[in-house]
Amino acid sequence: MKCIIIDDEPLAIDVLESYIEKIGSLEIVSKCTNPIEAINIINKEEVDLVFLDIEMPNLTGIELVKSIDKLPQFIFTTAYPQYALQGFDLNATDYLVKPIPFHRFLKAISRANERHENKRTQPETQPGSVSNNHPPVYEEDFIFIKADYENVKVYLKDICYIEGLKDYIKIHLNTGSKPLLTLSNFKGILDKLPSGKFLRVHRSYVVNIEYITALQKSRLILNNTKIPIGNTYRKEVLKRLKL
Repeated sequence: MKCIIIDDEPLAIDVLESYIEKIGSLEIVSKCTNPIEAINIINKEEVDLVFLDIEMPNLTGIELVKSIDKLPQFIFTTAYPQYALQGFDLNATDYLVKPIPFHRFLKAISRANERHENKRTQPETQPGSVSNNHPPVYEEDFIFIKADYENVKVYLKDICYIEGLKDYIKIHLNTGSKPLLTLSNFKGILDKLPSGKFLRVHRSYVVNIEYITALQKSRLILNNTKIPIGNTYRKEVLKRLKL
């Protein structure tokens, strides 16, 4: 992918450039400390991905995003975590908080590559066909969970299963991180989850179908964790698992 780095701090640009050189899947088209100049480059050059700081003189990164009609996918790189929700409302590919660890940068690039491939393989509108001029709708692959007095971004692929504990929901992750505990009920969490990926198997459990490794008589095995199947849900479980 062809990319551009926009940041008013040359040192921050150097860090991103060094990361990009390590992975080799990106080509830097331009590096800009002036956001106004960057807009002209984006409009003229073929750019697939923009690394964008937020707090910059003359024009913020958020204002820049709003000022371009056909902006490529972009990743915010900023020292200010408080803009995260606003960033994702603008459909940012990711939101990296400085100082950016290399492993976190790799995760953002993986997501950018996935979006790039999905866009590349989507059928283009044929000449003469009807278009409603609406932007494509993407199914988001993350949700925000309120835990520990902040809104935490959680990727759906990282959720192994969800456990109900009276007025709380416990989200068990496949990343090695401790489970997230949030004040919610199953209706609230199920409204956020795509039904094609998650399955309620018990009044107290919802599982990510991807992590089911075995089915026993009255329980599922998810990465060596045993999850009970409720009698009320058994028929739907067997149907969804095509058994």
